[in-house]
Amino acid sequence: MTTTLHRSVARSPRTVTRSPRRAPVRVERPVDAFRHIGPNWFAVVMGTGIIATAAATLPVQPHGLRGAATVVWVLAAALLVVITGAFAAHWVRHPEAARAHGRHPVMSHFYGAPPMALMTVGAGTLLLGSDVIGMSAAVAVDWVLWSSGTVLGLLTAVAIPYRMITGQRPQADAAFGGWLMPVVPPMVSAATGALLVPHLPAGQARLTMMLGCLAMFGLSLIAAVLTITLIWSRLLHFGPPAKEAVATVWIVLGPLGQAVTAAGMLANAAPSALPELYAKGLLAFSVVFGVATWGFAMLWLGLAMAVTLRHRTVMPFNLTWWGFTFPVGTCVTGSSVLFAHTGADLFAIAAVALYLMLVGFWVLVAARTLSGVRHGGLLRPPAPVPA
Repeated sequence: MTTTLHRSVARSPRTVTRSPRRAPVRVERPVDAFRHIGPNWFAVVMGTGIIATAAATLPVQPHGLRGAATVVWVLAAALLVVITGAFAAHWVRHPEAARAHGRHPVMSHFYGAPPMALMTVGAGTLLLGSDVIGMSAAVAVDWVLWSSGTVLGLLTAVAIPYRMITGQRPQADAAFGGWLMPVVPPMVSAATGALLVPHLPAGQARLTMMLGCLAMFGLSLIAAVLTITLIWSRLLHFGPPAKEAVATVWIVLGPLGQAVTAAGMLANAAPSALPELYAKGLLAFSVVFGVATWGFAMLWLGLAMAVTLRHRTVMPFNLTWWGFTFPVGTCVTGSSVLFAHTGADLFAIAAVALYLMLVGFWVLVAARTLSGVRHGGLLRPPAPVPA
């Protein structure tokens, strides 16, 4: 979620010199607009789609909310089509730039965004789109998007860490929130795949789907915990990231909230796929694990807010700001599922408060993104590394 590919995300704002303000960029040819379309652009779809899916799960459903959420789902689906087309044109017209993204130590991590965008829109199709296109069509669309996103997500979960292991060694202060992007998609697969379990034939089909989602839950959870530990250590030893990447601190909320959501959604699906003993055990696990993980997520939310407020006057706008949306949205869905399983008003209040925060962030970031596209600022070439 960063358009400044050659900026150092590891450098603290205290060591970064201000670069002169550049004039708005005018795209001379339509084809030039695709030159700098990277995988980070799919964060726009993620951040928009989570507005819709989080609304569908809220404990409080005021009149008109579902209709508004459905409109947002349509917008997210349209954005997915447009950005996928632009990304394909980027690969066709500028293959050298596209390959460079895959090799870049920062941008390569954001290849985790396309699969999550696919599955976010797919979940919205099942939860909200069924009112528009019918349940049968919604299930079919979700299967296509979920399957595509899952395959791509598993590939990124292996390929990007492999490149890190076998490629150039990162600096000691290189860890940042973007490192989580390649390993989170399987957790999204687990959460959204749980919605599809009841739509499979009873027996081996449901059992296989259920166990596959549980395996992806564990795959992503353990990888995320290891990565969050590295990010925590980096922040303690080297301070906040560069001002251009402060928003990436919020990405840590993504796997935390998504893990709570996935555990709860899998517990909901378990009775139709697993023996009663295991289904009850998974429900108990989802509550105990979910509450504990939710607590750490709230701690990280406080830290992310404090770091952001401290640097609010020096943070330039870029696509990393979409990190304010999807990760917070997963905390909304996690709080909602905990309320459904515990009946504790604490989680209902938290879900509503976090959703209001999410909507506020989305309005701000969407407006800035639209302005950046209109004036060409988000289509300019990467800036050099600050001295």
